Amino acid sequence: MKIGLLTNEYPPHVYGGAGVHLEYLVREMAGLEGNGNELKIIYFGKKDQYSGNISVQGCPLPFSIPTDDPRLGNFLNVLLKELIMAGSMRDVDLIHCHTWYTHLAGCLLKQILGVPLVLTTHSLEPQRPWKEEQLGPAYRAGTWIENTAYRQADGVIAVSRAMKKAVTRLYRVPQKKIRVIYNGIDPHEYHPCPDLSVLAQYQINPRVPYILFVGRITRQKGLSHLLDAVPYLSPETQVVICAASPDTEDIAREIERKICFLRTELKRKVIWISRMLSRENLIALYSQAALFICPSIYEPFGIINLEAMACETPVVASAVGGITEIVSDKKTGLLIPFDPVGPDDPRPKDPDRFARDLADAANDLLAHPKKRKSMGEKSRKRVEEHFSWSVIARQTLEFYRELIHRKRPEASVKF
Repeated sequence: MKIGLLTNEYPPHVYGGAGVHLEYLVREMAGLEGNGNELKIIYFGKKDQYSGNISVQGCPLPFSIPTDDPRLGNFLNVLLKELIMAGSMRDVDLIHCHTWYTHLAGCLLKQILGVPLVLTTHSLEPQRPWKEEQLGPAYRAGTWIENTAYRQADGVIAVSRAMKKAVTRLYRVPQKKIRVIYNGIDPHEYHPCPDLSVLAQYQINPRVPYILFVGRITRQKGLSHLLDAVPYLSPETQVVICAASPDTEDIAREIERKICFLRTELKRKVIWISRMLSRENLIALYSQAALFICPSIYEPFGIINLEAMACETPVVASAVGGITEIVSDKKTGLLIPFDPVGPDDPRPKDPDRFARDLADAANDLLAHPKKRKSMGEKSRKRVEEHFSWSVIARQTLEFYRELIHRKRPEASVKF
């Protein structure tokens, strides 16, 4: 098959789960079935790459659209990039879009090329109302584009059963169009690493247990709630936060204030690593952590939990979205009950209760090293058995074939 993939993120331009997803999915799909599939990728970066049956084309802007509101300007520049995408993609059997940043291009190419359109639900805009704080009026426009694309799509890949339900409820996508295909992890790359030198690099005491958080500084990841939980943790606990790329200046200042208060007023050991880490360093931090904590208030899948589990680290996480399909409660970690304000307002009804529950679960595991060790071993086994990228790639290619055959029955003889 000749597969066209449209994405904002692709290595080396990666800042979130969608970019990680594409990196591994492309690698596996390109390597399966005797390299008989051609993958053409257009992404928002600048660097073109060619390797075997994979071609990657950047999408630099020839100019920027001037506006009074920079948030609207960013949105219009995204649309301009999508028009470039639509003009650059040719000679493919199927278009696969990742995130709403590419949905307009996907809809155009479906009509221009007459090929099936596939969308992967990495997230849904109506379930992320805090994005309006970041995007302003462009949030409503982006949501409209997303809505239109889901109604136009020939097939939808939901990264969890929770997302399948959400797509059906929000955009009325028939369930027969939706295939649940999980994200995955490479257990050969993510595995326990005993390298203590990374801890020394960030002044983490190897003799004192630490809790690890990894994620962008956004409402979605719940970092503010974790910081609210720190006063309820055992006082000697180290908290290591790997967090960068704030959505807005306001949330950046909020996180800075809270960390400053914890350090200066409560004398808590909070170590903030405010830059992107290499994968090797991150794996070492996962491996040495007493536990990984994921306080997300919205998480379609939660690939970071798989990364920690592959490193034999138990997880404490909020029971939302796809997390409940990854973390096996009381076996590979602890799930925290979560009561949102509403179905499309994922803020916790009782933020203080949520913070206390996070701390209680963390304290429970910190107090029981043997339980943590057992959960870590079970976590690794669960990853190996259920979240292989090779299986995910085969499922994705099979879905492609079904959609192409449905659109052009005669094409089935090619595969």
